[in-house]
Amino acid sequence: MEHVEINAGEFYLRQLRADDLMDDRPALVEAFTDPVFRRFEPKLAVTTLDEAGAYIVRRDAEWAGDQRYAWAIAEPTTGALLGETGIKNLDLAAGTGEAAIWLHPAARGRGAATVSLGAVLRFAFGAVGLTEIRYLHSEANSASRAVAERCGFSYDGLFGEDMPGLGRGVRWVLTA
Repeated sequence: MEHVEINAGEFYLRQLRADDLMDDRPALVEAFTDPVFRRFEPKLAVTTLDEAGAYIVRRDAEWAGDQRYAWAIAEPTTGALLGETGIKNLDLAAGTGEAAIWLHPAARGRGAATVSLGAVLRFAFGAVGLTEIRYLHSEANSASRAVAERCGFSYDGLFGEDMPGLGRGVRWVLTA
């Protein structure tokens, strides 16, 4: 599937970019080095512009391979990167995937996660034909819990080992 842009009202969902017109790499480095982000995503490291460029290339390849459909959450008038959302771990044959969302520190508290993820969920069920989407986060991530609830996911239980400072994993599910 080719990249698809989504007008989510207050926010515009587009492909991550690093070109002459728009460069998301500095905002990616800022977001990924934020202490809150690091707490909940310690294995995802993007600390340089080169790593951010490689991250963008990886997202493009994942889209082309139908592994992950990801969108930059952008401010609609300036195009500034506010975060990223999408569906990862896609299994088109089974009709399943997993919701993903993160926000730049400057974008938190504005409803961007709920609005943007909601638009992606509608796209995933309607245009892609998924029938079930999971959403996973750590027990300590109260913001992710709020997003899951606001987007209509149903609580599906805890999983995994207790991680220091994070608790166990929390699983949510949403069906078409």
